[in-house]
Amino acid sequence: MATINLRKGNTRLPPEVNRVLYVRNLPFNITSEEMYDIFGKYGGIRQIRIGTNKDTRGTAFVVYEDIYDAKTAVDHLSGFNVANRYLIVLYYQHAKMSKKFDQKKKEEELTKLQEKYGVTAKDLK
Repeated sequence: MATINLRKGNTRLPPEVNRVLYVRNLPFNITSEEMYDIFGKYGGIRQIRIGTNKDTRGTAFVVYEDIYDAKTAVDHLSGFNVANRYLIVLYYQHAKMSKKFDQKKKEEELTKLQEKYGVTAKDLK
């Protein structure tokens, strides 16, 4: 298998490679068993978290036991067709994800302040 070849060859992995994968474009009705069937073929899985609320539906986090298994899964499952949807499989990058959440938080705080002081976007121009 590819994972065995990677381990034997003293291969250096790119810095973005890690054990946690972020999966997008999933069918909304996918089950955890189906996720384990799809992603389990590439190695031992520690955890799968499927998004359930309005903002996270169609996404999931998959945590592998081994970094090489995660790399193999990304290589093979990016663009994989599940229920007529092509999966987008990326390495989870905490810095990028936290920036998105920070931006949302800042926008919410700004809206609250605008409401509190009766200021609109027109007033700011």
